[in-house]
Amino acid sequence: MARKIRVVLSLCLLALAACSSLPERPVLPDAFAPAPATQGELAQRTGPAETRHPGQSGFRLLSNGTEAYALRMYTAQVATRSLDIQTYIWHADLTGKMLAQRALAAADRGVQVRLLVDDMDARAKNAGFAGLDAHENIEVRIFNPFVSRSGTANRLGEMGTSFNRLNHRMHNKSWIADNRVAVVGGRNLGDEYFNASAESNFVDLDLAMVGPVVRQVSGSFDRYWNAPSNYPIATISPGAVTPEALAKLRGMLQGTPAELAASPYARVLREDPDVQRILVGGTRLHWTADWTFASDDPMKLNLKGNETAMDRSAVLSTLTPAIRAAQRELHLISPYFVPGPVATQSLVTSAIAGTDVRVLTNSLAATDVAAVHGGYSRYREDLVDGGVKVWELKPTSDAASRFSLRGSSGSSLHTKAVIMDGRQVFVGSYNLDPRSTSINTEQGVLVSHPALAQELERIFEEQLQGSRAWRVERIDGKLQWSDGTQTFTRDPEASGFRRFQAWLMKVLPLQSQL
Repeated sequence: MARKIRVVLSLCLLALAACSSLPERPVLPDAFAPAPATQGELAQRTGPAETRHPGQSGFRLLSNGTEAYALRMYTAQVATRSLDIQTYIWHADLTGKMLAQRALAAADRGVQVRLLVDDMDARAKNAGFAGLDAHENIEVRIFNPFVSRSGTANRLGEMGTSFNRLNHRMHNKSWIADNRVAVVGGRNLGDEYFNASAESNFVDLDLAMVGPVVRQVSGSFDRYWNAPSNYPIATISPGAVTPEALAKLRGMLQGTPAELAASPYARVLREDPDVQRILVGGTRLHWTADWTFASDDPMKLNLKGNETAMDRSAVLSTLTPAIRAAQRELHLISPYFVPGPVATQSLVTSAIAGTDVRVLTNSLAATDVAAVHGGYSRYREDLVDGGVKVWELKPTSDAASRFSLRGSSGSSLHTKAVIMDGRQVFVGSYNLDPRSTSINTEQGVLVSHPALAQELERIFEEQLQGSRAWRVERIDGKLQWSDGTQTFTRDPEASGFRRFQAWLMKVLPLQSQL
């Protein structure tokens, strides 16, 4: 009987998925971002600084979620020519709606706005993106779209019949204003990425950038924009792109500024000195000519599969030589950390050679993807026994309460970063796991600057404190988790169901999907 039910369900899903296919993608002329703006606040602020630092780019770490949000808001508000936004997730919450409202207001001023969003999240907000696309100065394109635009059953049916295609997602995040300022890193767009959630916030990181590196980020955006892996939303959902949809969206967003003003987050923004420095132009940048921006091929999903890992991942091919060259210190931050046997051995070899190798990742209780923790736990003992120092972020910590409304009740690591020998840093969307390497598209920036590395090192050391993380060590033959006051002999504060999820993914042969 059970077998018959499974067969019937499978046939139903196949029927749902087979009734439609992606429309033919129209032949579109290649489009490119305009030259850097020469008028407006962004040009006035960045132009003289670039002149004073010929051939160099300026970088600033955005570890504070409120500063990361405020910089996006500010640049959208003062942009005069172009605004390009690339993201994996865009939530329809307070900060997500405010950023959409600012993008719409920019378009109303005549700014050309391009939105490139991954469909794993965008499909659920199809009406809103279609409404934006109805504006004459906004164009929305969807990366690797589903055919159906609504319905859980339709989505499951497509995943069942088109898994190989739909399994590949665009994980890149870029925010580029006037081709003058770019923000690249780990943050999606939504409350928990900007310390605006009252429940749980991500510990995350971006790089704000000016100078020639911005033009490379912009060039990567153009490459994705012109790739056949994305579709104009007007092609996949033509009936939704209407003046009525835009009018409805305007009505929904109209009250968002008042909603923000009435929220505790408004007070947080007013009190944050980093936010105030943005408004008065006092933000300090670290300038260097020694940087590399790396972005995966937007057609990564079409690669044959017989390439090496570095052939498939432009980010990994950039990052690996820098990691191997580290001699004194190699400090890695990765929320979804599944190193695999090769990277595990490489890290252990470095530790044995005398390099101080440290890893910060999520604990089972803190991660938002317990299955990934199961993949990581396969290698945890080998790492610890090989001399790699491992910390796991707690699910609740004082890290979450800094500049967040009412102090959130939880935290989860979302930062993707590496520090090498106190002089070089990497910040991006790339997790140290198989999915980032071979399946999803990713990007990141490798920068050499001692002051920038020291700044990130201070952030890293803060996260390793006992109030924020557990140290994982082998003591008396067993793994133990300790924060200096308490010691546990198994994953601390994790529910039985989470333990089961992690165990299941540890034993199943699904590591390549993690």
